[in-house]
Amino acid sequence: MKAQSKPAQAVSDSAPISKERLRLWLKLFKAQSGIEAGLRRRLREQFDTTLPRFDVMSTLARAPQGLRMSQISGLLKVSNGNITGIVDRLTDDGFAVRVAVPGDRRAQQVQLTKAGIEAFDTQAVAHEDWLNEMMGSLEVSEIDQLQSLLDTMINHLENKGVHSDAQ
Repeated sequence: MKAQSKPAQAVSDSAPISKERLRLWLKLFKAQSGIEAGLRRRLREQFDTTLPRFDVMSTLARAPQGLRMSQISGLLKVSNGNITGIVDRLTDDGFAVRVAVPGDRRAQQVQLTKAGIEAFDTQAVAHEDWLNEMMGSLEVSEIDQLQSLLDTMINHLENKGVHSDAQ
């Protein structure tokens, strides 16, 4: 089902643009929250895992050489404490290992194990399928248009000095 858009003139006739921007923000938030809730529920039900754990595994999967804890927390924009707990559980489950960093006795890098890579690969396929299903109402041209509009918004925020946490 295609979304109905208001004519450009309707914005100035019905409400100031600031109110329309507020409504847009609320719709973006509702869409994001709904998708995130669906992902959390499905990860829990189908893989007995959490979205933060999936995010850590995803980050590690993109860095086969491993990452320091501070690098993981920096990439995910969460505290080192949050990452430590997740990595501890991944290690206990045999999905990750801590490896000493040569030349720095205190530092460790975290890497996915073979079992961790296999588990993540299975979860990633399901994750992509779920997102495809959740966004199934959008056609390619609409996706392109929405991405272009969001890029414009992100560029505006970055130019104003508001840096996006998400990449």
